[in-house]
Amino acid sequence: MQRPPPRHTVPRCSARGFSLVELLVGLAVGLLAVAAVATLFAAQLREQRALWLEARLMQDLGGAADLIARDLRRAGYWGDAAAGVWTPGAAPRTNPYAAAPLAAASDAVAYAYSRDATENHAVDDAERFGWRLRDGAVELLLGGGRWQALTDASLLTITDFSLTPSVEEIDLSGLCVRPCDAAAAAAGTCPPRQQVRSMALRIAGRAAGDARVTRAVEMRVRLRNDLITGACAA
Repeated sequence: MQRPPPRHTVPRCSARGFSLVELLVGLAVGLLAVAAVATLFAAQLREQRALWLEARLMQDLGGAADLIARDLRRAGYWGDAAAGVWTPGAAPRTNPYAAAPLAAASDAVAYAYSRDATENHAVDDAERFGWRLRDGAVELLLGGGRWQALTDASLLTITDFSLTPSVEEIDLSGLCVRPCDAAAAAAGTCPPRQQVRSMALRIAGRAAGDARVTRAVEMRVRLRNDLITGACAA
C-alpha cells in the first residue's frame, strides 16, 4: 500500500509588535528624558544670563566709582598754590577751594577746584562740581548748575550711594621756631596742623533686568590737596 506524499507545512512567524502598554511606557520615558534635558538647558541659560548681568553690573558700578574717585581727587585744587606760601613783604593767601566737600556722611557731595587759565582767587559757578543720588541714578554736577546722569537707570538701579569723610590731623609744631602761647593754643590758631582728608565711597546697585542680581563697590579716596590750619607763633 502506497503512502501519501508528505505535506509541506509553512512555519508560523514568531515576530510580533509592541503592545499598547509598552508603547505608552516608552513614550513616558522619552518625555521624561526630554523634560530633564530641557530643564538642564533652561538652568544653564538662566545661569549664563545671571553671570552676564553680574559682569555688566560690576563694570558699570566700577566705572562710575572710578570716575567719582578721579574727580574727588581734584577737590581743593588751587591754580596759584604758591600764593599760599609766606614771602617777605607779602601775606600768604588762603586757598579759596580748600573747604571740605563734606562734613558728615551723605548721598551727595559738592566741591570746587580751579579751572581758570589765570587764577582769580575766587570760586566761579563753572568751578562748582558735585555728585548726588536721584531717582536710582548717580548724577554729576557739571558746573553752572547743570546735572547729568552718570549711570543709566534702564540698565541698573543705584540702591546706595554714600560718601563718608575722614580727617587725620598732623601737628606741625616741630617746624615752628617759637612755641605757641596758651591763648593761641586754646583758640586752635597755633600751632599749624596739616589735615589729610579722605572719602570712603560706597556705591551699590541692582540690575534692571533682574532685581536678584546685586553688587556693591567700595573704595577710599584721598583728596590730594591737604588743608593747612593755624600758624606758628609770631
